[in-house]
Amino acid sequence: MPPVDGVLCSTATRTRETLRNTRIAAPVRYSERLYASTPGTLIDEINTVDDGIGTLLVIGHEPTMSALALGLGRAGGTDAAAAERISAKFPTSAIAVLAVPCAWKELELGGASLIDFVVPR
Repeated sequence: MPPVDGVLCSTATRTRETLRNTRIAAPVRYSERLYASTPGTLIDEINTVDDGIGTLLVIGHEPTMSALALGLGRAGGTDAAAAERISAKFPTSAIAVLAVPCAWKELELGGASLIDFVVPR
């Protein structure tokens, strides 16, 4: 997995703690819109990410994160087993890895491939 170039994170205390624990040193943009939101709201936020960001980490909340991963990850090359695991449970600190073949501003539902789902132990 390439290094993270940018982070989009909810302003909630728990998400800030999660980000701090990752020790990722990329630029961070905090957004209140990621708390108690919908997949559409998250996509709106992702659409504003600068094109210079190649790998984006989004830190948000359930059930929105699983819905976002499943909603975005419907393009060819999607890992069906990863989608099944996300559908069953998206635990705290889990990571859905998606390949996005377009500029962030062009991302829409179904526009990415879900390539992995990682649950840290």
